[in-house]
Amino acid sequence: MKKSILLLSAIFLFVLGTSSNVLAQANYKTGIGIRGGGYENGISIKHFTNSSTAIEGIIGFRPGVFIVTGLYEKHAVAFSEPSVNWFYGAGAHIGGINGGRYYKRYSNDYYYANNGILLGADGILGLEWKIPEIPFALSADLHPRLELAKGPFLDLEAAATLRFTF
Repeated sequence: MKKSILLLSAIFLFVLGTSSNVLAQANYKTGIGIRGGGYENGISIKHFTNSSTAIEGIIGFRPGVFIVTGLYEKHAVAFSEPSVNWFYGAGAHIGGINGGRYYKRYSNDYYYANNGILLGADGILGLEWKIPEIPFALSADLHPRLELAKGPFLDLEAAATLRFTF
């Protein structure tokens, strides 16, 4: 299932990247906000380097885990609506995990004993709406991650972010 979603996402990104003639127009320069997802919750900051590219940093937390993610993103207008953008990108993450705790995976209980470092590659595919006339943007995305230091394994996280924009 995860491999199918990742393959469909990659195909969509390729088609979007090669056929999009309409460039995004950044409706804000910088935004900072709260991100809530399937695995991690945290803080996100996005800064546009020009009208169609942005860099995003995510600081994520979950029980026993702390991760910092950096992403380079391309934006394009979605649905011919200037306040709505598709975005996709790639980056990397680094973090740490604490041992000595239990976790649930596929309805089974596991004990994780080892502390360690997390390091890997990330992708992102999403949709962002800059809410007109107020300084907020709302986005939803899929965030696949390939964990290399503790893996290899692949995570696919869906998340939503609310940002204050300026």
